[in-house]
Parts: sequence; C-alpha cells; structure tokens
Amino acid sequence: MKGFLKSRKDTSQNSKSGCVVQTAAGDYKRHPFSLLDSYSPLKKGEMELYATLREALPIVDAAISKTVRLLGTFNVECDDKRMQKDLESFCRNVKVNGTSRGIDTFISEYFDQMLTYGTAVGEMVLNDGGKLEYLYNASLKDVDIRKGESPLEVVVCVENGGKWEPVKHPQLICMTPLNPQPGEVVGNSILKGLPFVSSILLKIFTAVGTNWERVGNVRFAVTYNPKTEGMNASVQAKQIADEWSRAMRNKGEVCDFVAVGDISVKVIGADNQVLDCDIPVKHILEQIVAKLGIPPFILGLSWSSTERMSQQQADILTSELEYYRKLIEPVIIRITQMWLRLNGSLSGVRVVWDNISLLDEVELANARLINAQAEQLERSFGKTGDLK
Repeated sequence: MKGFLKSRKDTSQNSKSGCVVQTAAGDYKRHPFSLLDSYSPLKKGEMELYATLREALPIVDAAISKTVRLLGTFNVECDDKRMQKDLESFCRNVKVNGTSRGIDTFISEYFDQMLTYGTAVGEMVLNDGGKLEYLYNASLKDVDIRKGESPLEVVVCVENGGKWEPVKHPQLICMTPLNPQPGEVVGNSILKGLPFVSSILLKIFTAVGTNWERVGNVRFAVTYNPKTEGMNASVQAKQIADEWSRAMRNKGEVCDFVAVGDISVKVIGADNQVLDCDIPVKHILEQIVAKLGIPPFILGLSWSSTERMSQQQADILTSELEYYRKLIEPVIIRITQMWLRLNGSLSGVRVVWDNISLLDEVELANARLINAQAEQLERSFGKTGDLK
C-alpha cells in the first residue's frame, strides 16, 4: 500500500529518551530471553469461554447487546468547515469488514468485542491511492498483543510463516483495553467472574430440563407378584412385559393392558418432591446482573422495584455508558483525524454524542425550565427589592 504516513525516527527517539518510567522495574531486561517476560497473550481458551458463556446464557448476550445499542450515536465535527460535509460523508459511507458501511457499524462491533473479551482491535485500511477506504474489526485469534521495549509501548503482532511479527504500519491499528491490570497491556472482559456462578445456573437449568423430560415422558414401574400355579414365573413376567409394551406403543389410541395375577403399576419418581429453584436462580441472576451493570427491568426481569429505584438504576446506567463513551471516543477521533490528514487537512475534530435516552432530554428540558424560572424571579426581585 502507498501513502502511509511516515513518523520521524529522530523525534520518537528523543521523546523516548526524555521520558523515564519511575514505577517500572529498574532491571527491565533480566536475561537474554526478555521477550518471554514481555509477552502478554490473549488466551484462546478464555476467549472461547466468554463466547460460550454468551451462547449458553441468553441474559448475558442480551445484556451486552443492549449495552452496545444504548451507547448511542454520535456526530463528528471538525474545525475546518470546508471539510465538514466530506467528513460526514466518510463517516456514513466508509466500508466496514467488506459487508457493511458506516463508522457507527465499526464502533458497535469494536465496543461489543471490548465488552466480551476485554480488548478490541481494529484496523484502518488504505487503498492503492493512499486514501482511507476500509475499517476492519480484527479477530483476537489472529493477533497477539505484547509489551514493547518500554512499558509505555504496545506492539500488535500477526502470524507470518509460523512466527509472530509486529505489524508493519502500527499507526493504522486501533486497540482499546477494558480495565487492564497495572502493568498489563490487555484488558479484562466484563464477563470475568461469571463462569463460576454461570456454571451453577446451567446445572440448575439442566436438572430442571431433565426433570420435566421425565415428567412429560413418564416412566412406569410394573411389579408382578406371582401367585398362580402351573406356569413359570419368568414366562408370565415376559407375557406381562409384552402386553405392557404393546399398550405403551399405541400412542394416541385407547389400549387396554390385560394381565393375570397381582400386578401393580407406579410412576417412577412420582413420590419425590422437585426442588424449588426460584430462589437460587434469582440469587444467581442478581450476581450476573450486578456484574453486567444493566438494570433488571431492561432485561425483562420483573423484580419488585419502586419507580424511584428504577430511576436511580437508570442514572447509574447512564454513568456507565458515559464511561464507555470515554473509552471509545479516542478511537473515533483517531480514525477521523487519519482521514483528514490523508486528505490534506490538519483540522482538529471532536465527537458530539447524542443524549442516551429520551428521558435525558426531558430531564435537561426541565432543568433549563427551572433555571429560566429562577433567573426570571431573580430579575423581578432585583427590581422590586432583595428576596428575603
């Protein structure tokens, strides 16, 4: 590809030499194989675990999907008004993953990947003319994220001929970790901590399904007490078994079971009481909902809650979404700035997010109304006298 922006090596070297991390270990390279120490892999088994968790529990998948949609839409504004229309056209029509269009689609996939796996990786792809034409959501199975020579440097590697090598143009890569641990370059999934409680919930669901399968397809115990003479008990038992099998095979039709002797028929397991699973399931769902940060009424859980409590839960969700927006906003700015630079503009950009919900619009309108009324009262009392 042509038209890549080239960074100045002398400037980057001077900037690195002037910055020293005081909290890092002094002997950073302890042995010749220090690359093993700096290797911070995204565990493939862990990614498969989180993907399976979303598939096994619909409530987890629904919570992540709703969080992605609740993130809302945005507009990008640049200081150069002459480039504003072209920038808006780029944001609407940029190709994403070969099948979609729009930077909103790319950000939705990017945010979904960050929530599920703790780290999101995307790439800006240039055409032969050096223009930004595609946005690509990279699979975490195809990349490795490592620490660089400095703790402040992150290197994204791809496999080439059986070896992991750094990408040739790191300035075109976007990477966002979610709540990384100190000293780590990869983030933590929002699902971290849920596999244990989720396994218990799946055991309960499996047991409930098995019990209902047994109730729906009842098993019978036929007991024969031989008291007749002149006939072998085993032969009589076989005749009873054949007669019983014939009666059970005739589904949808009335069939009589005829046998001679002292015979009793009972339903297997009918005397046992099925365990009540409502309370343990609710306790486990409370743990899952608390971890995902979604109010229960959004997920269709009809738990007892007052109107004020629902309002407080909505406010907490708003603060969570604002936090996620702060993580995603640098990616949007980087992509749009790259497009502007490749089109010969040095203009700055800013992201303007829409309000999260219509309720926020109402609250803001009420706040403006109250402020206007207060200002009007202050002016009226300022003319007639001080308010006491």
